[in-house]
Amino acid sequence: MVGMFGFKIVNQYETGLVFRFGRVLPGTRAPGLTWVNPFTSRIRKVNMQIVTAAVPGQEAITRDNVTLRVDAVVYYRVIDPLKALINVQNYAYAVSQVAQTSLRSVIGQSDMDQLLSDRDKINAHLKEVIDAPTEQPWGIRVERVEIKDVSLPETMKRSMSRQAEAERERRARIIAADGEYQASKKLAQAASVMAADPAALQLRLLQTVVEVSAEKNSTLVMPIPVELLRFFDRAAPTAAPAAAPAAAPVPPAVTAAEAPGPVPPAAPDPLPELARASVKAIDALLAPLNGAAKEPAAE
Repeated sequence: MVGMFGFKIVNQYETGLVFRFGRVLPGTRAPGLTWVNPFTSRIRKVNMQIVTAAVPGQEAITRDNVTLRVDAVVYYRVIDPLKALINVQNYAYAVSQVAQTSLRSVIGQSDMDQLLSDRDKINAHLKEVIDAPTEQPWGIRVERVEIKDVSLPETMKRSMSRQAEAERERRARIIAADGEYQASKKLAQAASVMAADPAALQLRLLQTVVEVSAEKNSTLVMPIPVELLRFFDRAAPTAAPAAAPAAAPVPPAVTAAEAPGPVPPAAPDPLPELARASVKAIDALLAPLNGAAKEPAAE
């Protein structure tokens, strides 16, 4: 009954436009109860709320020739109801189509890495592209555009996983090499300290023997003492001059028959004697260990 007499209700989130004989009247009707002539006029209500429109997934080729499927969401609202009703037939459908075409063009102008990492820049650029043909002529302002999902081909996913794995392996190798370098520097410093004090090297040797024996092995390896090696090092230079006269060659012009007297025997080589002495010293050092090893076997 109220509608028959021309009374209309405009909601708070709407704006009314009155058409009289097909022509729009100047001004808009505010929210609340309003009256229009039921015989000559009719009212059109325009929703002024922000509308959320989902853009269907679009398959496009990026600038680096990668096929992607991208979904997006567009948030827009009507800022000029007169343009939204007069200049475009169905502004919701028009905005949806503009968003789809703009999304394809933005994907074609971007690289795959930009779509995956620089989402903010892509969203801002997409908002500008969609808002340009809709705000001034249609009276619709795009508030925000968000890329919802980026679907990659399976081959591209496998390639990216291999790339990430190779990058992690490279970092692990660099870290390991850096650790070896730092350890070598510390070992060089420790060697210089031990070289200044031979007792430190002997203590380190005994500590190593204790660590090996703590593992309850059946065989105990006893390294040769460093002093014995130093004894060989001091004895080698003195033995070399003594062996030099014995190695002097006999002149070829003199034979055994023409020699005036018996040939003197060659000087004994001191190296075998040193070797035998070293073997005896080593046996003497290992004798207690061999006796300790035989007693558990007899038991």
